[in-house]
Amino acid sequence: MPPSLPVLAGRFQIFDVLATLVAVLADDGSVLYSNSALEDVLGISRRQLGGTRFADYFTDPAPFARAWSDASSNTFSAIRYDALLRRIATEPMPVHVILTRSQDSGEVVVEMVPLEQQTRQEREERLAEQAQTNKELIRNLAHEIKNPLGGIRGAAQLLEMEMDSPDLREYTQVIIREADRLQSLVDRLLAPHRKPHVVGDVNIHEVCERVRSLILAEFPKGLRVVRDYDTSIPEFRGDIEQLIQAVLNIAHNACQALATRRAAGDACLTFRTRVARQITLGKTRYKLALELHVIDNGPGIPDSIKDRIFYPLVSGREGGSGLGLTLAQTFVQQHHGLIEVDSTPGRTDFTLVIPLP
Repeated sequence: MPPSLPVLAGRFQIFDVLATLVAVLADDGSVLYSNSALEDVLGISRRQLGGTRFADYFTDPAPFARAWSDASSNTFSAIRYDALLRRIATEPMPVHVILTRSQDSGEVVVEMVPLEQQTRQEREERLAEQAQTNKELIRNLAHEIKNPLGGIRGAAQLLEMEMDSPDLREYTQVIIREADRLQSLVDRLLAPHRKPHVVGDVNIHEVCERVRSLILAEFPKGLRVVRDYDTSIPEFRGDIEQLIQAVLNIAHNACQALATRRAAGDACLTFRTRVARQITLGKTRYKLALELHVIDNGPGIPDSIKDRIFYPLVSGREGGSGLGLTLAQTFVQQHHGLIEVDSTPGRTDFTLVIPLP
């Protein structure tokens, strides 16, 4: 007689904390247990799933039946393949399927990783590695520039003191001004690594309102700022000044890209806040996360820089420093979050994702 559902729930309840979809199968291929993530995806409760033939939940049951047979007979220690999982009233979900046989009980554990989730995790890992590489590059480069820059400026000042001709002093002033401009750039590069992280209670809508006020003060004509807030989002611990700067950098870039639409009077910038559930950031699973979307109706990010948009000194604007998005990414990652971007002509959406308590 198979164990009762409460007994199984006790044995396998650890699977409920996983973001991946998990089913435990009996020796006839029927479902003994399914975790909550699988329930949510299929739209079926674990009571309804219990006792059903699991192969039938795939668009093509045959590959799963073969894999289950190999796993249950111990032909292979683990079997992996890609499949399409059926869902109620929606498109099938592409998943990577892993079957493993329990050596103690003989049950087969089926783990399914949604391929979009796998892609997202790989992208997050690449972003984290990129951010760390950028940080080291910026820090080393800034220090290498800083020392000779001070010498150049000092030499220009001494040279100016020895000159009587105003025309020649004009040249030394050019050297001093350009040295100061480069010094300012170096200071901006080093700023995120020097400034301490000041933690307090943060209301994301206060951040949005501060940024909105600054943006409308700088771009008073031809721009409409839409607020689409979920006011139920709780406060969280963070550095409000860093987050204001991160959102301001993104919004400011968007408004500059909207120059043509601002001139036509139909530029639109949207701040949208939402709560996301069961989000994996890095390799950590969070029950709740904040999603802040900064959306504009501009021309979109040029294809030539889409993959490098967060790299330092990469800019799609004439005369841009290419530091705004790099700094925004650094500030958000210091809050254990990430920034994603989806851009097509007519719509660019920067999404800040930050875990909530």
